[in-house]
Amino acid sequence: MSPVTKLWLARAGLALGCVAAFLGAAQVAERVRAQPEAAAAPKPASLAAPAAKPAPASKPVAAPLPADAYTVRSILPIKAPFVHGDWYWDESAAPASAGGRIVVTVDLKAQVLSVFRDGHEIGTAVMIYGADVKPTPLGVFNVSFRKAQHVSSIYNAPMPYTLRLTNDGVSIHGSAVMRPDAATHGCVGVPIPFAKKLFDVVKLGDVVIVSNGETLKQGQAIKAA
Repeated sequence: MSPVTKLWLARAGLALGCVAAFLGAAQVAERVRAQPEAAAAPKPASLAAPAAKPAPASKPVAAPLPADAYTVRSILPIKAPFVHGDWYWDESAAPASAGGRIVVTVDLKAQVLSVFRDGHEIGTAVMIYGADVKPTPLGVFNVSFRKAQHVSSIYNAPMPYTLRLTNDGVSIHGSAVMRPDAATHGCVGVPIPFAKKLFDVVKLGDVVIVSNGETLKQGQAIKAA
C-alpha cells in the first residue's frame, strides 16, 4: 500500500498504585477520685478487620477475529512517491481464482483508492474527490450500477467505467483530469487506465468503503466489509 496509506497504531500503558491507612489510639483521661463502688469501665470496641484489597484489573484481551473476517493479508510494495495520476496494479499475491471477494477502500484524507481481492491488495491509485460544496459521502456502499461508457445526465460529462455508489449518482469513474487542485461533484475520480482495470474486477453488489483517514495494517480485519 502506498506511503499515504500507511497504517498508524496507538499504544496505551496501565499504572497501578497503593494506598496506606493509619490507625490512632485514644488517650486515657486523668484518673478521678476513687468512689466506693466505681462502675466498670466499658470495654473498648474491637477494631474491624481491614477490607481485602481488590485484585488488580487484568489487561483487556482482544477478541479473536471471526473465521469469516475480511482481513488485510498483503499490501502492494510501492516505494516511489505516489502523486496524482499515479496508479499501480499487481495481482501476483492474490489467489489465482478471479472469483475471490472484492472490497474497495477509499480514503479521502490520503486521497488513495485501494482494491482488495480476498484481502490481498491488487491495485491502488491516487484519486480526486468531491469539493466542499459537493462532498463525497462517507460510509459503506454496494455497487448498484456499472457501465463502461457512461455520460452524466446532470453535467453532460463523460464518466468512463462508472461504478455507482449512491442513488443520486455518486460513482467511482475514470477521469482525464488528475491534479492536486482538481475536484468532482461528489464522485471519486481515478486515472482512466486504472478505472478500466477496476471495472473489470468489480461486480454489482461489491462493497466500497469510503472513510476520512481510517488506517489499516496487514493482518487487520476490515470490519465494514
